[in-house]
Amino acid sequence: MRKFIIFFLLLASNQLQAQTLTSGGKLKPEQAIMDVRHYTIALNVDFNQKSIDGYTVIDVIMARPTKVLLFDLLDSLNVKQVLVNNKNEPYDYKNNLIRINLNDELPAGKASIKVFYGGKPHVARRPPWDDGFIWSRDSTGHPWMAITAEGTGGKLYFPCKDHPSDEPNEGVDMMITVPKDLVVAGPGLLQKVTKHEATATYHWKTNYTINNYSIIFNAGDYKVVSRPYKTIDGNTVPIQFYVLNVHADKAEHHLDVFEKTIHEQEKYFGEYPWVKEKIGIVETPHLGMEHQTMNAYGNKFRYTKVGGEDYDWLMHHEFGHEWWGNKVTAKDWADYWIHEGICTYGDALYIREFDGEKAYIKYFQNAASHFGNKIPIVMGKDIDEEAAYNGDIYGKGAFFMHTIRYVIGDSVFFPALKKFVTSPQYTYDNFVNTDDVEQFFSRESGRDLKPLFDLYIRSIDKLQVHIKELPGNKYQVQLQNMSIPLPIDVTTDSGTKRMIIDSKGLLVSSKTLPVIDEDTYYIKKVTIE
Repeated sequence: MRKFIIFFLLLASNQLQAQTLTSGGKLKPEQAIMDVRHYTIALNVDFNQKSIDGYTVIDVIMARPTKVLLFDLLDSLNVKQVLVNNKNEPYDYKNNLIRINLNDELPAGKASIKVFYGGKPHVARRPPWDDGFIWSRDSTGHPWMAITAEGTGGKLYFPCKDHPSDEPNEGVDMMITVPKDLVVAGPGLLQKVTKHEATATYHWKTNYTINNYSIIFNAGDYKVVSRPYKTIDGNTVPIQFYVLNVHADKAEHHLDVFEKTIHEQEKYFGEYPWVKEKIGIVETPHLGMEHQTMNAYGNKFRYTKVGGEDYDWLMHHEFGHEWWGNKVTAKDWADYWIHEGICTYGDALYIREFDGEKAYIKYFQNAASHFGNKIPIVMGKDIDEEAAYNGDIYGKGAFFMHTIRYVIGDSVFFPALKKFVTSPQYTYDNFVNTDDVEQFFSRESGRDLKPLFDLYIRSIDKLQVHIKELPGNKYQVQLQNMSIPLPIDVTTDSGTKRMIIDSKGLLVSSKTLPVIDEDTYYIKKVTIE
């Protein structure tokens, strides 16, 4: 349990490590008319110079004719040439934007933009909280590199439309060339490895839609340890662990631990979302990050015990993003909590599954004391990643799901949770926001949950419960800032009973002062008169 609290505290400190550049925000008009369909990224990686060189092809569909195309790319790199439909076009490259000023108007419909570029990409100072390339060496001296880009976005190293509302519907091809003694790990499926005299090119391909901060690669002295996995729906998908050769002896046990995580996540969230590709993890020189079908793992095989068996909290959390963040994706960083909060709630479900309900309750009782509660989890719309990011999107977001479970009951909550994450309306190409989550759970429960969402997600208020002592061992228990009645556990001298309490109040008989919500299902403030 202590590991989880440390995790929450660590995440809460992230807001102090602000990115100088960030992803998302208000969609630029030149990009609003653009639908990205596919990226092709071909790069040579020079470990000595810590540089990259190559090209990216962006296939788009334009909603209407335009004279200008606009793409994001950090201007720490050098753009050499831009082709639009195989024709050279003039461009400006400054302020982290490539503005292509077309000689002739580009008609609506399909277009292909190819950008040749290179240089030294930004280096991460404190990965994964600070984005960039990580140039490192393993304990045997082999070069070892990774990329983190969640806050900054894919523009960290390839030209793209850097907004969460648009992902390449037809996937990505990556051709990454590295020294021949290294192995490249990437998203999707490995198509082929082409050996050259001193280098090797790894071609990775995904046909699924993918967020652009998951379009990254890792390289190192890897051994691939693999085994088949049968999903909850009976499909077979390979688990592949790109582990450093020096740690290969740890891989089989780690996959045993990992399989338990996969089974548990599938129980609550449905079948693994990317069954046509792989379940992948790759050892990294940083702590970890969610990357579709190739999650970064840097927890150094430090296990805790849950249910008396080894458990890796880092691997479990990042893997949960295959559902929350990758399959279910917020269209605006303003709704970031949908990724992190519900994913973190999944961490608590692992404890419930293997340590029991009491341990689950204790988890949230401990977590509740670590919320910052300085700003709302959702602060409006068109928010960039840096503005949206604060520690409460994890812990308080997870706690809110804990509250919703209590309010609507297990028989509704758990089927609804799985229904949301397995519904075509809310997954893959279809993005979501907080209103979608609110309206869905309201429909499934037959209750208007908007007041709860407004209180806990859109404000920093706590549920205010007022207790007024009356003659004859009577107490009036009343909600002061909630327009809907709520179930609340009230403990009196005769025991604990779940009662429905509203703004009018409820009369309770007790020889002792009632205790409100002893097991902590609500973030609350209790006043006594």
